Amino acid sequence: MIPIADESPKGYTPFVNYGLIAANILVYFFWQQHTQEFAFTYGLVPARLFTPGEQGYAIFTIFTSMFMHGGLGHLFGNMLYLYIFGDNVEYTLGHVRYLIFYILMGVFAALLQAFLAPNSTVPMIGASGAISGILGAYLVKFPRNRVTVLIFLFIFIDIIHIPAALLLTLWFLFQLFNGWTSLVPGLQGGVAWFAHVGGFLAGVSLIHLFEPRFKSRVYL
Repeated sequence: MIPIADESPKGYTPFVNYGLIAANILVYFFWQQHTQEFAFTYGLVPARLFTPGEQGYAIFTIFTSMFMHGGLGHLFGNMLYLYIFGDNVEYTLGHVRYLIFYILMGVFAALLQAFLAPNSTVPMIGASGAISGILGAYLVKFPRNRVTVLIFLFIFIDIIHIPAALLLTLWFLFQLFNGWTSLVPGLQGGVAWFAHVGGFLAGVSLIHLFEPRFKSRVYL
């Protein structure tokens, strides 16, 4: 199932969400060099976090890695989810809180994956962890929203509308299942599944802490 639309707030422009999407795209096409050396330099290497003298640089790469992607498919998938679900969460939190929330979700996601694989020398890149936090927040705040999705049934393609709670719960269970599977030796693959799990759980747990007590008209 591929989400293509949802119920978005009317008359609200999610400037920060658009900015994050633009930043990811610009980094991919104009800054990121698709070489192994570049990935090791600016991607988060978990082993670096636990090596004396390298923790400072490793923390820096938590943030740079959030704006890097492994290919066009990786970039498109992440930006599609951010575009569809991010505006509602930004509307809920306001521009500034949303930006802080997004970055922190990425940090929580990266740290969980790193702690579960502390000896890994494979660089982690992608906005998936931060976006997973946005999905978790969306589930809490907009569970009844209808999400339009594309479904593929063999050679047939159809469009259906389902509750966000169903779509995002299925999404999370898929991440969790693949995460546990990745713990089996030889089945690790190349996806940081627990970064998705960690980001999602952080979003579910922390969204209420970031909500403004009184909604202002300027949505800061």
